[in-house]
Amino acid sequence: MKTILNYFFRGMLILLPLVATVYFMYSILIWMNDLFNNLLFSWIKYEIPGLGIVTGFILITMVGYVLSLTFTRPVVFLFEKLMSKTPLVNIVYNSLKDLTEAFVGDKKKFNKPVYIEFSEPMGMKRFGFITENSLKHFGLNEEVAVYCPHSYNFSGNLYIVPRDKVTPIKTDSTDFMRFVVSGGVTKIHK
Repeated sequence: MKTILNYFFRGMLILLPLVATVYFMYSILIWMNDLFNNLLFSWIKYEIPGLGIVTGFILITMVGYVLSLTFTRPVVFLFEKLMSKTPLVNIVYNSLKDLTEAFVGDKKKFNKPVYIEFSEPMGMKRFGFITENSLKHFGLNEEVAVYCPHSYNFSGNLYIVPRDKVTPIKTDSTDFMRFVVSGGVTKIHK
């Protein structure tokens, strides 16, 4: 019975992450496909598998191209200004825009891996990323903002830390994020 359980758990170690990843990606692709099919092709009587995904990719790429042209920048600026000035909308819009830019924009924020040291309990450290080097606009001249993501979760904590309690870690930020989000079980290969 012990041998059978060992084989079962070994199979789980291989299949669980694989099946969960495939299911997650499949769910996203089906959702995107349905979304674009319903938005753009609701007049077609039969379903064409993948048409929504391809159309969505092409449409998003075209929007990105058009918005990167010089003559569209004033329109984009006015739209963003309108969204930033509209009550309640500005909170959601600006937060999502900043979060998106932190990952994929020109203003990437999760590229300075560090650890912060706590005085209590003695010697405790936490991995994170410096997201803001200067907090002078809050009257905090010697502190930095450090975001510490939670493992296996899309959340984290923002700590305001004295600069001397933050130690940079020289490593690839993508590998570092993967290590932190996995709870420290991902191997970092040098």
